[in-house]
Parts: sequence; structure tokens; C-alpha cells
Amino acid sequence: MRKMMIMAAAAAAMMATPALAQSAWSMDNARGYGTLGYSYLEDSYTGAVQGRMGVELNRYLALESEVGIGVKDKDFQVAGVDGTLEHEWDAAGYVVGKVPVGENFEVFARGGYGHTEMKRTIAGQTTDEGGDHWSYGAGAEFKMNADNGIRADWTRREYKGDLDSADAYSVSYVRRF
Repeated sequence: MRKMMIMAAAAAAMMATPALAQSAWSMDNARGYGTLGYSYLEDSYTGAVQGRMGVELNRYLALESEVGIGVKDKDFQVAGVDGTLEHEWDAAGYVVGKVPVGENFEVFARGGYGHTEMKRTIAGQTTDEGGDHWSYGAGAEFKMNADNGIRADWTRREYKGDLDSADAYSVSYVRRF
């Protein structure tokens, strides 16, 4: 897993290299952005309203953080006993490498670290689920104009310990400021 994270970080750095060669490093080129959308966690069948805040350091490199609040729980049954898996919250930080594909479209890869908190209740007993995870993924953004866009992405969460990995799929509105 660490090799994959190192490779993703190296790929993001390589994608950002042309931007650094084209213009001097300057915070004058930095621009903030925020997103609001929905994220579906495939393996647990839960969902969250998700917000992101980020800064585009240049056209090829960004830093972003995200926070999600669970809004879709999963009901299940084990041996005739009802249970619920609740997505409580999640948070993460990422380095994002971007590649423009035309004037209004870009693809990106991102890697980072986060935490997901879930709660499993069965027969009146509650257990905490989730935990810390390394995350990596890819996506695309269509820019409707200089300030607004639509973004879709996939993120793999590789949990520490005994927990399995999970795939999250997100769609969100993007606003630059």
C-alpha cells in the first residue's frame, strides 16, 4: 500500500512539473475552491453529504480537505436480528495533481489520509466501526465557467488494521473564489 501511495504522489508531482517550469512559483496564482455534494460508500451501502475546501496552487497542483456527515444508513439482518450500520462522519486531507484536457475539462488524481467513523447496532449493542485510512483516487471536473463546475470522483480508502478497504463515489458542485 505504501508503494502505491508513493507512486501516486510521484505521479502527482510529475504532473505538476510542467506548471512549475512554465511560470515562477507565486501565490498570486493560487485560487480557493469549495465543493458540496454526495458521497456513496459502496462496501457499506451508506452515504454522506460531503463538503470540500481547497486551494489550487497552480493549474496542475492543489491541496484539499473534505468533511462528510452521514445521511444514509444501512439496515441489515443477522440470524433474524435487525441491525443498522450508521455512517457518522468522515474527514480527510489530500494532495491533488490535475491535468487540463481542453479549456473546460480536467482530470485529476489525489492521495491523502483520513478517518471514517461508523456505528454498528445489533440487538441493542453498539460497536464503533471505521478508522484511519490512507486514501487515493481519481476523477474529472467539467467547468461550466471560470467559477462553477461539476465534479465526479472515485476514492479508495485503505483502512489500517483488520478492516477491509472501501470505495467511495462522489458527485459535487464546485465553486471557485
